[in-house]
Amino acid sequence: MRAPAPAYAAHLNGETIDTVRATLGGALLDAVDQVGEVALYVERDSIVSTLTSLRDMPGLEYQQLMEIAGVDYPERSERFEVVYCLLSLTRNHRLHVHVSTDDVKPVPSVTGIWPVAGWLEREIYDLYGVLFTGNNDLRRILTDYGFRGHPLRKDFPMTGFVEMRYSEDEKRVVYQPVSLAQDFRNFDFQSPWEGAEYVLPGDEKGMMPEGKGAPTPLNADTIVKADAAKAPTETPKAGSEPYAKTTTTSTADTGAGNGDAGNTPREKPADAAVVPTKGEGQNQ
Repeated sequence: MRAPAPAYAAHLNGETIDTVRATLGGALLDAVDQVGEVALYVERDSIVSTLTSLRDMPGLEYQQLMEIAGVDYPERSERFEVVYCLLSLTRNHRLHVHVSTDDVKPVPSVTGIWPVAGWLEREIYDLYGVLFTGNNDLRRILTDYGFRGHPLRKDFPMTGFVEMRYSEDEKRVVYQPVSLAQDFRNFDFQSPWEGAEYVLPGDEKGMMPEGKGAPTPLNADTIVKADAAKAPTETPKAGSEPYAKTTTTSTADTGAGNGDAGNTPREKPADAAVVPTKGEGQNQ
């Protein structure tokens, strides 16, 4: 299976380090092969000559400056590292060049070698506060012109120093000191599958019983089954029909509920009047 990204000639790392040592001499502090890539650590003041040699020297030929990145190590005396990422198109190889500095000592600009470095150096200055000598347009590029501080420093507060909002009174965007409407919440790191032990605001509504006619997430089949389980069930009497009557209040009744209805003669009450049937008592 092919790699998702174009592979480069990592097998050239060893000979690249040997060529670099012979080319740079005392300007090279260290050269290592880390995670399959070559990392060069050079003197800060010799960065321009170093990158020029890496670009023009036969056997190296790193024609393109792909990126300039910044790293902050607050525990170091020179806390910042500026990393130049180079690409050789002819050799299909990459390497990184590292220089160390702080927020006072400037790094020589490499805009004379690659003009694109002007924008990249402005980004490092904006986010870390690293100065570059020789850059004629060293201004902020990502944050606002009135921004205070450098956001990617490890000691920069997460909330910043000022916040921006639109003022209806002044009809423009204004800046004001950061004001937190509430304290930082205390989050627990309990497994989400187990659930929290406390009730979040608003969740108590789900615990209240709903009245009749209230919306319910259940479907119709589930509701019918639930109602059927709650309704009392009666055991039918032996011999009864599903829709048979259980009482006899008139002569039209069928005697339902009686096992042998219509077969057993009924006893006449003592005070019951005798009603003659058709044919009886006629012509008398």
